[in-house]
Amino acid sequence: MKPKMMLGIGAIVLFTSLLMYNFGTSISTYVTFEQAEDRGNSHVIGVWDDSQDYGFDRNTMQFSFHMKDEEGTIRRVVYPRPKPNNFEQATQLVVIGEMRNNVFYASDMLMKCPSKYNEPDEAEFVNAEEM
Repeated sequence: MKPKMMLGIGAIVLFTSLLMYNFGTSISTYVTFEQAEDRGNSHVIGVWDDSQDYGFDRNTMQFSFHMKDEEGTIRRVVYPRPKPNNFEQATQLVVIGEMRNNVFYASDMLMKCPSKYNEPDEAEFVNAEEM
């Protein structure tokens, strides 16, 4: 084989290896709070526990609340931004961050809110021929 061809094939293999490595480290699966204790960056799905205190602390500039994960474990979550506008209406939360001393420090938060595009009940439909 020619040296240029060997160099080209080596470069392609190296590039593909780096691409696969970076792609593999960027993929994150959803975990519970218990599983997040053993990991660095984690995605935890849950719901807001509205029975406990929550709020924005102006001294630390952090919003904190309690969240219940899919297994029912409740942990305090600290989010470094103000409370999102639609936080109370969210039906599901995904917090992205890491666990430290039984507190989840979220760097990002995603909210699933109820859809205004849900199909209406059949009773709401009126047959045009009956009118």
